[in-house]
Amino acid sequence: MNYIMKNNVLLISVFIVFITSCQNKSIEFSNANMFTKDPHSFADPKKAVVNHLDLYLEANFNEKILSGTATISLKCLDADTIRLDSYDLIIKKIEALDSKDIIPLDFNYGQNDPTLGTELLIFPQKKITGNYTIIISYQTSPNAKALQWLTPEQTNGKTKPFLFTQSQAILARTWIPLQDSPGIRFTYKAKIQAPKDMMALMSASNPTELSDDGIYSFEMNEPIPSYLMALAVGDIAYQSTGPRTAVYCEPSILESAAWEFGETEKMILAAEKLYGPYQWGRYDLLVLPASFPFGGMENPRLTFLTPTVISGDRSLVALIAHELAHSWSGNLVTNATWNDFWLNEGFTVYFENRIMETVYGKGYSDMLRKLSYSDLKSEIKEFMNSEPDDTKLSIDLVGRNPDDGVTAIAYDKGFHLLLVIENLVGRKKFDLFLKNYFKTYKFKSVTTSEFVQYLKSNLLDKQQWEMADIENWIYGTGLPENCPKVYPKRFLAVESAIENILINPEYNFNNSHWSTHEWLHFLNILGENEITQNDLVKLDSRFNFTNVKNSEILSAWLVIAISQNYKNQDFDKKIEEFLFKVGRRKFLTPIYQALINSGREGFAKQIYSKARDGYHSVARETLDNLLG
Repeated sequence: MNYIMKNNVLLISVFIVFITSCQNKSIEFSNANMFTKDPHSFADPKKAVVNHLDLYLEANFNEKILSGTATISLKCLDADTIRLDSYDLIIKKIEALDSKDIIPLDFNYGQNDPTLGTELLIFPQKKITGNYTIIISYQTSPNAKALQWLTPEQTNGKTKPFLFTQSQAILARTWIPLQDSPGIRFTYKAKIQAPKDMMALMSASNPTELSDDGIYSFEMNEPIPSYLMALAVGDIAYQSTGPRTAVYCEPSILESAAWEFGETEKMILAAEKLYGPYQWGRYDLLVLPASFPFGGMENPRLTFLTPTVISGDRSLVALIAHELAHSWSGNLVTNATWNDFWLNEGFTVYFENRIMETVYGKGYSDMLRKLSYSDLKSEIKEFMNSEPDDTKLSIDLVGRNPDDGVTAIAYDKGFHLLLVIENLVGRKKFDLFLKNYFKTYKFKSVTTSEFVQYLKSNLLDKQQWEMADIENWIYGTGLPENCPKVYPKRFLAVESAIENILINPEYNFNNSHWSTHEWLHFLNILGENEITQNDLVKLDSRFNFTNVKNSEILSAWLVIAISQNYKNQDFDKKIEEFLFKVGRRKFLTPIYQALINSGREGFAKQIYSKARDGYHSVARETLDNLLG
């Protein structure tokens, strides 16, 4: 076995049995947004819309490709052309499944765009109304943007290669030919052929142990948008952490990961008490190698996580609360287009904060609120000097990469708008509103204008609407004057300490109980002040910032120290080491930017030229633009 099935006859027979055993589900489409034209998709869902996918893929680590078939069930209305999204896919043939007959179909390529990819045009033999099934035989490119193929040396355990996907926002089309739009939902079944000594996982029902033949079967019975399609293959172990929670990761970090996320069930119970039953069965976590470009990705039933959240003290588990909250805001009720991204993320940050308050107390959640506000102010200040329209919640991303909308505006400005509404109507009334909102739009998509109308009809009267300044919050630039602020009690000691340290770097204070959030607030304030080289040396010597194991604290320190031209014989080595080790874009971008701003662009490019191949394409695209 060369990581693929060598017997083609066996492959075809297995696949035919698989697809004929899968009954295509008929979904009643009551959500009109499913038929809205998405500016980031070539699909024409008014003519033909996907409702079910049967996927068979082989993972070939030698060639770095996935190959197999996508059997797509559609509902059609007088359709003479079916339009799908693709990006660098090699389409071998397309057929129609008519009862038990397989009929070859003509296909061609239409529009091509460097961001959107290539329009795949499929031509039925006659106009189709009703159910229609096509079989696409294809393979991915070795450079498919959603896929990252890691060598053993690039993994946590350094024993076997690893593959993972990142489909959000519009990268599902780089590994599956689909209608790649958040407004279109479908169910799916899949079979994945993996190397015999490796486990495959998806955003669906998952195995708990290795398969003898390397074949894994998956089923997702709830309709999801394409950006939640996810796959990982690697040296993966499983450990249960609760009645419906578990951790998957490489064996070398399984014990530490299982402890770090051992309170996940408490979070689920807190979330359900707030906004209704968890709809996805299980909530498991997959800790990926460090090249994963985000903190987490809310793939249904299996959140993908960066290992940088394993801090040893559970101080970064707000990320788990965030991805869990997406099980309602995002996965259950989804932004109809990427222009409506704040409906996913603003709601999720609010929900995350409420979960953290329930599980860890208001003092803890207030610290998260304050850090969110600080990030928001910083982002808005930057955008108002360059792209003020990007500070609108209702952002216009037509003609742009939807990844441009992944900023603190969608997350933190959206969060603070919801805080404004909560403060105006009261928490009890707002909770009931949100619970009904999730119930009303369950497994549907929502546009910004639709949410505005729902808010007017179900919560705010005209006077409250004007008091909250909703129009300005959603459609205006900058930060409205009524943005709520919080003053965490636990940060008072931090502010007192930093005030004294700026006068005397040797000022003594008790920080033994400080969490990551206190240290981040400390560093935020420190970064707003001019610090001498001597002071930096003393602070680093005292708190060992340059060698701290916590990635959040280290990243914040590196940005400050680089910006102040810190001189230390091991400092450049630490920068290079961190940029090689971690692929999380949240850390990479500000550090590289700080190097550029401090006149060290040559050093930044030197590191990047060597580290680039270890980053996911999502991070590479951002950094390619930054570093030219």
